[in-house]
Amino acid sequence: MIIGTPAEKRRIKQIDLTADLTVIGGGLSGTCCAITAARQGIKVVLIQDRPLLGGNSSSEVRLWVLGATSHMGNNNRWAREGGVINEILIENTYRNEESNPLVFDTILLEKVVAEANITLLLNTAVSDLDMNGGHIERVKAFCSQNSTAYTVTSPLFCDASGDGIVGFLAGAAFRMGAESKSEFGEKFAPSAEYGELLGHSLYFYTKDTHRPVKFVPPAFALSDITKIPRYRKFSVKDQGCNLWWIEYGGRLDTVHDTEKIKWELWKVIYGVWNYIKNSGDFPEAETMSLEWVGTIPGKRESRRFEGDYMLKQQDIVEQREFEDVVAFGGWSIDLHPADGIFSELPGCNQWHSKGIYGIPYRCYYSRNIQNLFLAGRIISATHVAFGSSRVMGTCSHGAQAVGVATSLCKKYGVSPSVLGREHIKELQLELLKTGQHLPGVPLNDSLDLVRSAQSITSSSTMVLSRIPGGDLWKPIAQSAGQMLPVQQGKMPEITLRLNVLGPTELRIELRKSSKPENHTPDVTLDSCVKYLKAGVQDLVLDFDVHFTEACYAFVCIMKNELVQIEYSKKRISGILSVFNSINPAVSNYGKQEPPEDIGVDAFEFWCPQRRPEGQNFALSINPGLTVFSPENLRNGWHRPVSSVNAWVADYTDREAKITISWGREVTIKTLTLSFDCDYDHPMENVLMRQNEDVQPFCATEVRVYNCNDVEVGRITRNHQALSTIHFETAVTVQQLKLVVSNSNEDVPVSLFEVRCYN
Repeated sequence: MIIGTPAEKRRIKQIDLTADLTVIGGGLSGTCCAITAARQGIKVVLIQDRPLLGGNSSSEVRLWVLGATSHMGNNNRWAREGGVINEILIENTYRNEESNPLVFDTILLEKVVAEANITLLLNTAVSDLDMNGGHIERVKAFCSQNSTAYTVTSPLFCDASGDGIVGFLAGAAFRMGAESKSEFGEKFAPSAEYGELLGHSLYFYTKDTHRPVKFVPPAFALSDITKIPRYRKFSVKDQGCNLWWIEYGGRLDTVHDTEKIKWELWKVIYGVWNYIKNSGDFPEAETMSLEWVGTIPGKRESRRFEGDYMLKQQDIVEQREFEDVVAFGGWSIDLHPADGIFSELPGCNQWHSKGIYGIPYRCYYSRNIQNLFLAGRIISATHVAFGSSRVMGTCSHGAQAVGVATSLCKKYGVSPSVLGREHIKELQLELLKTGQHLPGVPLNDSLDLVRSAQSITSSSTMVLSRIPGGDLWKPIAQSAGQMLPVQQGKMPEITLRLNVLGPTELRIELRKSSKPENHTPDVTLDSCVKYLKAGVQDLVLDFDVHFTEACYAFVCIMKNELVQIEYSKKRISGILSVFNSINPAVSNYGKQEPPEDIGVDAFEFWCPQRRPEGQNFALSINPGLTVFSPENLRNGWHRPVSSVNAWVADYTDREAKITISWGREVTIKTLTLSFDCDYDHPMENVLMRQNEDVQPFCATEVRVYNCNDVEVGRITRNHQALSTIHFETAVTVQQLKLVVSNSNEDVPVSLFEVRCYN
């Protein structure tokens, strides 16, 4: 029994912790940073002021995780982020068919608690810190749930808190609002009338109870729905982050007025639901019930901190190259009117680049606080560039770079800025080994034994001379294109199978991208018009075009509903069909046409369709494409870029064999494999149902044999993009054999990468 006798004053419980790295903010960025650092051997304290991890992606807010893939609505092919964020999204797709946000919560928690190097403090808010010159020595925090104060001391700190509480308290240079056009020469910089800050959003979910349900609005609900200029856009079907445009607060202080903004959004949401339920305009809502309303707003923008470089509009649009690139983005430059839902303007103003862009390491640390890393939406970027870099997939990818950087700071005993000047190549190498993709930077690891092997051979290698027909015919209701990875030399002859419903003319164009690493077909190389009679027939295309470098060629068949194309049921790594389609969710109306000189490009969108749609054209290729060599397994790329970068077996080779020969004895302790988990799939974690638990291109089993054909390792029931076998006893061999299989019969066996280390 505890009896508390009267006292003049009492002190709350105090716990002092030490770590190599303190991460403040357990949103998706802080979570990915902490996991990445912990796997590098760093002792991490992760401080999160909410009861759950994930921030805007958690069940408290329920915003889907997106990045460069942009809902498959732009031309950024195979652009899903790599590393831990990729692992999390793949795991969610595998486990969470219905995209239940509660399941996503458990995956994040599981990933963190599985790391022995992470000490997790939930419901704990940082409120103070101690400085020593330009260094943070310790942060002070309080947990409301256990009435405990924490002091956490570490040599390095990462502020991933969204509002930058630690950077703010430490005196780090920051900005809030929009730069003028003249400061950085950004033509898309907004006017004061449009607004200099993005607001907050709250979401709601509904359900059909299949019986009449009444709704009595709370007294604070918005009573006049016409105060919302776009109120006629509301429908019974929309819920969750499909209603991202229920936004408010861009004219206020988005740090200190958050509670005020939340109340205004509550008023709007309950007013909207009252309108849907009780206006009489939505009879289908009679049996609908309001199931969930967010209690904390999803915040888009507040402080942005200054690093040694500020990302700007031109870096995104021109896809400028950086020697210290450590992450990439690809979401549109997406600015919103400050008046949000009460604005007469469209809810967003999105402009895409022609491909993904790199983000330099110099954006991820404070320029004046020597041991402070930055992660998430607060990184060093202008307001315009922030419009693209702020989304969670991009934020998490950059945060992983911070996680690896901390291990190198510890290794060399240097500050974040010195690390960037003296060890950037090593940082990039270590990032690539974790599955991170860096534009223009292949993985070239001198310690990887596969790179020094005499040969890599396979039981079969696909020569892409045919994508077999599947008796699947579709009209050309929108212009369609087949992406084919061509090499230096003449474009091969292509034969398509058509069903022509009546005499007509059909226009065909051969295109490529102006940059080989892009997938925007903005350069037309040749075109022709074919005069077709009715009936099923072969169409032979022999373009007199020579390529000077490896790239994707687009065989584009322009819209004609009198013509049907035969499609195939076969899916192949690195091969896609695309369509000149419309996706209003990302301001894609078939073509990007800037209305004035705002510093962005005009071009067409050619995007894939989500499975089960989006089949490849059935076609013949002469001569066949020889791009699937087993040598790709050590070329340093683990996703398609300007070519497929994968080894692919023949259609019929269901247990394909890879043999790696050294001609000398090597000792192997670990074997790492990279699988094709379809980097083109956005894998939205909420609202959108997952049609596949395992991506069709992903090899599901690998058996490993030594020179004597004795099995020494196995990966079974695989669904992840990266898997490592740690041999209990080091394997000494002159030759290693891998038997690779895929349970999906319509997809040939493939792998991106094999690495071995002793």
